[in-house]
Amino acid sequence: LAACAASFTILPAPATADAPPKPLKALLVLGGCCHDYANQQNLLKKGIEAPAHVLVPIEYTADKTTKARFPIYEKPDWSVGYDVVIHDECSSDVKDLPYVQNILAPHRAGLPAVNLHCAMHSFRVETDDWFKYIGLQSARHGPQKPIDVSYIDRGHPVLQGLENWTTVNEELYNNLKLFDTARPLARGKQDTGKALDDYVVVWTNQYEKGRVFSTTLGHNNDTVADPRYLDLVTRGLLWSCDKLNDTYLKPVPKEAPK
Repeated sequence: LAACAASFTILPAPATADAPPKPLKALLVLGGCCHDYANQQNLLKKGIEAPAHVLVPIEYTADKTTKARFPIYEKPDWSVGYDVVIHDECSSDVKDLPYVQNILAPHRAGLPAVNLHCAMHSFRVETDDWFKYIGLQSARHGPQKPIDVSYIDRGHPVLQGLENWTTVNEELYNNLKLFDTARPLARGKQDTGKALDDYVVVWTNQYEKGRVFSTTLGHNNDTVADPRYLDLVTRGLLWSCDKLNDTYLKPVPKEAPK
């Protein structure tokens, strides 16, 4: 009997069909000028982790200048271990080309990315390398007024189930150039009091081997905390990783009967 017992191997229980997947690791890099990043880092982390199987480690700097840099970007292997990077920096006066090229290298090689708001105005080196990665070039924004957001590419997976909405007071970024690799998903209209500005505010981009999702929305905390904004960003993140499906989206809790 002892010999028979020794011949049996205890095997791990098979995974159930509805077992959650291994969470994606989404590095959130944020800090720099002009925004309440101290609070927005937590709004984004909680707002992304709640509806999706995603973990959001944070790389934050309290530097509130336009020259904010991030120690992680000084490392040649800075992106190792992450499935996607959320760029939410506001570092317009960081113009060190080797530093920027080091940021871009893993995305060029295929690392998915998400860009939020001021990331579009960061890293203004003498070349258009950063803008090619973003997929759209912007140089300024309008006043703090509401933006009417209209989703224009209803066939895109990111927009499934999303409805047009109007933000609180926000900054509408202009569009100088939309690159051929970019695909607009939404436009924003803003009555400035002098004109009705109308620009692309959500889009995707194919940056060499990497899938990139971007939105210029997200200046104020009320916008960043808005479930409509967080749903858009979360879906864009999953899309960039090719994981926008029911496996990575957590089931929506059912409302208790009234």
